[in-house]
Amino acid sequence: MDENKNRKNKGPGPGKLIGIIILLLIILILNFPNLCAFLSPAQQEAVKLFNETYFGSFMPMRSETGGFDFMRLVALVLMILGCWAVYQIIAWIFSKLKFKGRRAETVKGLLLNIIRYAVVIFAVIFGLGILGADVLTVIASLGILALIIGFGAQSLIEDMFAGFFILFEDRYCVGDIISVEGFRGTVKSIGLVTTQIEDVGGNVRSVNNSNIRSMTNLSNAPSVAVVDVSIAYGADLQKAEGVVKSLCEKLPGMYPDLFPKVPRYMGVEKLNDSSVDLRVTADVDEEKIYNARRAMNRELKLALDEAGIEIPFPQVVVWQGK
Repeated sequence: MDENKNRKNKGPGPGKLIGIIILLLIILILNFPNLCAFLSPAQQEAVKLFNETYFGSFMPMRSETGGFDFMRLVALVLMILGCWAVYQIIAWIFSKLKFKGRRAETVKGLLLNIIRYAVVIFAVIFGLGILGADVLTVIASLGILALIIGFGAQSLIEDMFAGFFILFEDRYCVGDIISVEGFRGTVKSIGLVTTQIEDVGGNVRSVNNSNIRSMTNLSNAPSVAVVDVSIAYGADLQKAEGVVKSLCEKLPGMYPDLFPKVPRYMGVEKLNDSSVDLRVTADVDEEKIYNARRAMNRELKLALDEAGIEIPFPQVVVWQGK
């Protein structure tokens, strides 16, 4: 888990940096094809014609005299830094807001996720305006862009709609323990696109919201910890049952954080070939179910040993001929 935290604090990964560098190179090539020595004169003219045809007068990094417009670049950088600072301030304010209940915390996380997308869209649109594009035209083109996205990114739209339904139908919240396709863990975050689940080993799985079709919320009701203990056929069954029942009464006092109620002795669960299985169950919180099982196994073993009741174990009999 510490490695995951350190990885998050390292900032943008190499993939993002490579993407930014490639984007800058494309802008430079479109505006200054003459500086690209690896392009032939014909290719440079083709790039220039492409830029003029599809971008018209939109020459982001060129001034009216044809030189490099550093002021426009500075304005773009300042705008991006300003958007980043605004988002960081909003994120800091959200981190200081404490709400009661997991649902409120989930709504807070989802709202911050929406704000992040809004800041990015704002930066893109007004960044294009700084570079010389017509902002009103860009905004008017969003309808066409939405139509393109509707056809080309249907899975993304499905994930976003599924995220809203997960929230409003209260299927699960941040902090709930859920099981999705055999993966059991605690919900760490619910975004517009994905839900992140962390298991007891610190492994985090990101699941697309639209793929969460079959899910079990283990936090909706108290979970049941089940423990079976075996005794030998030759042991006194009634004495063993008395020991188990007495221990069940003591467990809430011994482990008050694990057992809010007295565990229940359910009776003889199974008659095995070499043992009799006795079952004990306890209502516990889902996040404590493994610790509760370990505690019951330990105390049952100690109690039965103290009472002189044998717990059988597999034995191998070897016959040696003379």
